[in-house]
Amino acid sequence: MGWFGRNHMPVEGRTILLTGGSEGTGLSAARILSGKGANIIILEEAIKSIKAAAKSPKTQRFHIIAADVSKPNYAEDVVSNATAWNDGQPPEIVWCLAGLSTPMLWTDDRAIEAARYNRDVNYFGTAEMSRAIMRAWLLPSQHARGQEQKQVSARESRPAAKHIIFTGSVLSAFSLAGHGTYAPSKFALRALADALVMEVRLYPDVPIEVHFIMPDSITTAGHDRENETKPEVTVQLEGPDKPQDPDTVARLAIAGIEKGRYFITTSFVGDLMRWSAMGNSPRDNWVVDTLMGLILPFIMIFIGSSD
Repeated sequence: MGWFGRNHMPVEGRTILLTGGSEGTGLSAARILSGKGANIIILEEAIKSIKAAAKSPKTQRFHIIAADVSKPNYAEDVVSNATAWNDGQPPEIVWCLAGLSTPMLWTDDRAIEAARYNRDVNYFGTAEMSRAIMRAWLLPSQHARGQEQKQVSARESRPAAKHIIFTGSVLSAFSLAGHGTYAPSKFALRALADALVMEVRLYPDVPIEVHFIMPDSITTAGHDRENETKPEVTVQLEGPDKPQDPDTVARLAIAGIEKGRYFITTSFVGDLMRWSAMGNSPRDNWVVDTLMGLILPFIMIFIGSSD
């Protein structure tokens, strides 16, 4: 995996907090990570099946925290709870999976209300958690925790990286009619992840890796609920959509993280969206914009690699 086969995210013996682990991709991911030896904290009731997948059930630990990611200021309490349960140490890995989609036409009477709720769950639910865990990692308030970090630094030239994993969508890069209530929240999430990739470099003594998952449609209860409000034009634009099963998405996502990737797609459609940096935004001049789109990646090599 990655350069010389290195696993960028070993999880055995480490503690992982997942928001949205009761169904779908979150539950599949929790089971896979449990099978690799991780201690698991989730925000919903799904512990029994996660424990059943444990690599070392006698030594691994599992915990549930009740929380509503759509509520303001929820994340600080969750991280505090997780830290107290984890012997005073914040979870080393946080994967934000909670999300929903309620597609509808922008002229629908319910559109603004739906967009606000999508924003609260998809964007702010993840944004608050990423901020809370970064503050726990980077701004320790207790002397003991600061002393432990010094001891770790003394033992290792570079401590094991901590990880923040964002769950976006192919619609983080390419929107469609009918997804005006949903896609903006995922576009915003991608912008936050891009910013944090640069910001974490300000803290070289606490290595943090940021990842952004861009799955396609997934066969979950959430996908069924999404189809209840999806306009016919959106169905036509999406074409013969073949959703992936949650186990496949979770497996491919984890494999990408272990390889050290930032943008992680789970299908060729996702790759197309990733390669299309401008998405489906109209071009002012097709020739100039296309040419510059080919040149810009070479410029970004220098911008993205600068310290």
